[in-house]
Amino acid sequence: MSADFIFRILGMIGFAIGGAFWGKSLGIAANVNPTASTMTVDQYAFVIGSVGALVGLILTPYITTRPMHALKKMLTIVSAHSLLSALVGLIAGLIVAALFSFPISLLPPPFGKILPFIAVLLFGYLGVSLFVMRQGDIFTIFSNLRGGGSAAPKEGGGWADNRNILLDTSVIIDGRIADITRTGFLPGTLLIPRFVLNELQYIADSPDSMRRQRGRRGMEVLSALQKEPAMQVRISDIDVEGMREVDDKLVVLARQMRCPILTNDYNLNRVAELQGVTVLNINELANAVKSVLLPGEIMNIRVIQEGRESGQGVAYLDDGTMVVVENG
Repeated sequence: MSADFIFRILGMIGFAIGGAFWGKSLGIAANVNPTASTMTVDQYAFVIGSVGALVGLILTPYITTRPMHALKKMLTIVSAHSLLSALVGLIAGLIVAALFSFPISLLPPPFGKILPFIAVLLFGYLGVSLFVMRQGDIFTIFSNLRGGGSAAPKEGGGWADNRNILLDTSVIIDGRIADITRTGFLPGTLLIPRFVLNELQYIADSPDSMRRQRGRRGMEVLSALQKEPAMQVRISDIDVEGMREVDDKLVVLARQMRCPILTNDYNLNRVAELQGVTVLNINELANAVKSVLLPGEIMNIRVIQEGRESGQGVAYLDDGTMVVVENG
């Protein structure tokens, strides 16, 4: 039994009772002059109570569970720094609004009654917006004050502290992500949604031995990432309603959070780019860091096996690139 259904029933009962009392009051008022009313008090209570029950059945989730789900989703996405900055900004804005409210309340009506309320909304909004937008500078100032006024920036801090990078299942199973994080070239927090972890666990429990081995390798890579001190890894319970495929959920989530997806899945790469989502592809990174060789350049390689045709040999560069030697 879902929370929506429970709150619908409770809302239907509550609105029905409220409607019945309201209908009874209207019926009593209407029956002061019996000749002018065609309905009894009980009929008024029944009709308006029925309307109230219908309204409660339809509207209750939109004023109870739906806002709570939206708030939970937002709190899951927003970082702790942003939440703390918003809270401090709200308090600062309300303090400023309180200072302005007293002199404004001395104005003649209706300005003395309306403007203080507007000031609370305005300064509260400005405080939250300002502190969230400048949270990096604010936390840097407080860190410097706590550290004795040193102007040196905090090691490892900066613009990447609040950046999230979504990981898909393929890049975890691939394993190269663990080596990349150790280099420090990947700034931000690696965010792994719960549905990605569930898919990884499903692969690890597969009856097929190869899939099971790949899934368990992914679990080992994920465990290594969590133990890596140079990288923040966070598993989030956030989900995307109305979708079943993991790739679709990742794309929608990346658009909502405005963060990139780290993957080596070609199909996910294309779909995400078509929808305006930034993609960090490990295969493209591997191709980009390969050594560039110029025509006529001389190198020393070790031929380790024969080629397919006569006179051919096969060797490999340090980055794994295969080299075919003719008449070597």
